[in-house]
Amino acid sequence: MTIRVLQFGTSGQVATELRRQAPAHDLHLLALSRADADLTDPEACAAAVETARPDLVVIAAAYTAVDLAERERHAAIRVNAESPAAIATAAGQNGAAVVHFSTDYVFDGTKAGAYVEDDETRPASVYGDSKLQGERAVWVGTPRSVILRTSWVVSAHGRNFVKTMLRLADEGRPIRVVDDQWGRPTSAADLAGFVLANAGRLVAAESGDPIFGLTHFANAGETTWRRVAEATFDLALGAEAPNVEPITTADYPTPAKRPARSVLDTQRLETLFGYTPRPWRTALADIVADLKGQP
Repeated sequence: MTIRVLQFGTSGQVATELRRQAPAHDLHLLALSRADADLTDPEACAAAVETARPDLVVIAAAYTAVDLAERERHAAIRVNAESPAAIATAAGQNGAAVVHFSTDYVFDGTKAGAYVEDDETRPASVYGDSKLQGERAVWVGTPRSVILRTSWVVSAHGRNFVKTMLRLADEGRPIRVVDDQWGRPTSAADLAGFVLANAGRLVAAESGDPIFGLTHFANAGETTWRRVAEATFDLALGAEAPNVEPITTADYPTPAKRPARSVLDTQRLETLFGYTPRPWRTALADIVADLKGQP
């Protein structure tokens, strides 16, 4: 039986990868753009689920303007919490499982080690708070939901750190990158592939199955943004790679506070799903190769 997947979002990094990889899987994916179902309208989103009657719902759209959220709190909560709540509730009522993406920003970044799923959440920004509210709302909406917390998402699509660094290098501008924020990059391609590969398992699982709930997903290896920049230039430009000057978070003030250390522990992912994330630099090499192959 072909699995029917309803996806909210078409243009984001993960949404793009889901659409790109879907044909390789035994499923029918219907991706809704903002014009089809605007996440500022919870009722419209719930109605879209009712109409489609999917087996699996993937919420791959979100309010991601981290700094702007500091003065657009209502909009961030509407998109990141209220609409996901409506979607999850409608999905639960129609027997569909749900995959929802969250963020390392639900943590304040003060823990010395890696964060596990049960660690206390303490978001330091409006964006992080809105995503935390979304996690809880989706879980209340249906217990047949997987909330995947990710960090530092990068890809060959849309706006992201890797593409910004290459653009700055191409423009010949000085490169200054924060070197005191630690985390684990996440390949949008790897994340999308994981979701699609597990679609059948999620659809078949009943409420109470341990695969539902919070799970951390990120590529292997801790690093800083500066080191990601250096790796990007090394892979893309080789001997012509520009120098990357290290700066501190204090040197680059932003309206929203970023976690200083938001390394996600992925042991639950490995144990429950049998999925071992590959090293972030290996995933980055694929992204750079993809960018080089684009016209």
